[in-house]
Amino acid sequence: MEVRRIDQDEIKAILDLNEDHFNDVKSKRIAPAKLQETFVAFANADGGDIFIGVEDKSEPGERVVGFNEQEEANGILSTLLEETNPSVENLVVEFLEAAGNGLILHIGIPKSPKVHYTASGDCYIRINASKRKIKGERVTQLAYSKGAEPYERKALPDVDIDDITDSKHLADYMHRVSSHLQPETFLRKQRLLTKKDADRVPNVGCVLLFDEEPQATLETRCAVKVYRLRTTEKEYKREQLAEMPVTINGPVEIVIASTIAQVAKYIDGESFDDNGTLVKLSYPSEALKEILVNAVIHRDYSLNDDIHVRIFDNRIEIQSPGKLPGYMNLGNLYDERFSRNPNLVRMLHNLPDPVNHDIGEGLDTAKNELKKAGLVDPVFEENDNAFIVTIRHQKLASIEDVVLQYFENNPEASIGNKLVRQLSGEDDMQKVKSALQRLRANGTIKLEDENASPFNYRYVKAQG
Repeated sequence: MEVRRIDQDEIKAILDLNEDHFNDVKSKRIAPAKLQETFVAFANADGGDIFIGVEDKSEPGERVVGFNEQEEANGILSTLLEETNPSVENLVVEFLEAAGNGLILHIGIPKSPKVHYTASGDCYIRINASKRKIKGERVTQLAYSKGAEPYERKALPDVDIDDITDSKHLADYMHRVSSHLQPETFLRKQRLLTKKDADRVPNVGCVLLFDEEPQATLETRCAVKVYRLRTTEKEYKREQLAEMPVTINGPVEIVIASTIAQVAKYIDGESFDDNGTLVKLSYPSEALKEILVNAVIHRDYSLNDDIHVRIFDNRIEIQSPGKLPGYMNLGNLYDERFSRNPNLVRMLHNLPDPVNHDIGEGLDTAKNELKKAGLVDPVFEENDNAFIVTIRHQKLASIEDVVLQYFENNPEASIGNKLVRQLSGEDDMQKVKSALQRLRANGTIKLEDENASPFNYRYVKAQG
């Protein structure tokens, strides 16, 4: 197995780690079965890193007490890699050689799309700096949240199948996809009926697609609420509501179309005062559509909450119940693909001129449409048990424009690469460096200290 030598700075970084939601250190003396509980907890939550061979901060004496040789860790590795059920994929496993203090075993655990159990059959999740054992309904909810057990396939034995087969929404859908099957046969072939005892009954996905009133049928809330708020503040007050929130009910197709129409109604022709300048609200319709569609088809329907669309004077926030499913995270949204509700996505995509692109393409489209309109990229965040997309009515500014604006407001100040990245939102250090070099070359800015090292360059406004 790979052994990587680490220097004192890396050792210090490990020792300085705060044990939290993503990091933990363990003594090499820990029992493998006990360590497996923490390992499973990370995999069932958002992933993280465990360093084994490091004593707790509260213990006296030397903290790095590593393994003398790799074979010493065989018991731990065997328990974690072979006895976890199911096994955790895409792990990073390496030994770190800390000079004179033995080998630290580092295990990098990804966020997993599965629910994992210890060898004894227990399930744990990571919460802040601790692990919590869960069972029963909590495990089921974890599976729904991850997408490991699609909630859309949950059987609903109290729903009369005739209510669905007689639905005008189902008849219209079958007509548009040119199906001549009997309605019940069609539903069964589309996996919209789930076996319950000796019968096949409608499932959650079936109700969401074709029930006349899914919001009345399902135990959880599944509507969309649209708000118009006369403010730019992050927190809003009830009196800033332009009117009472509009609640949109019905099958998912109707919910999507009605939500798009309601949002357009609120923003068309609207404007707001931005520091004395009247700014007309103008968002690319395709970008809004893609993000709203994503909110409806990828939300966690097992959670008892609606989708909330808040239209502020300077932004739109779409809050969808449930964190990102499977292995999805904020860093791979544009690159990876995972659907929490695959049947829902597939059924909508089978329609002529579908509202949804292939899985994952909607966000790329939204980003590109915003850029064409000269607006900044959407912002994504996870908060408690929700996924939030914010579309800001903020014009794209070049890095050079950001620097010039800074000196216009602060003519006697200096600026460096880090501050420019913070002000512009551009994370690429090299792009910022190139922009600063262009401004220096054309005489707009100059170095504050010609003798400073490149890593410490700061710039001031050139005179004249």
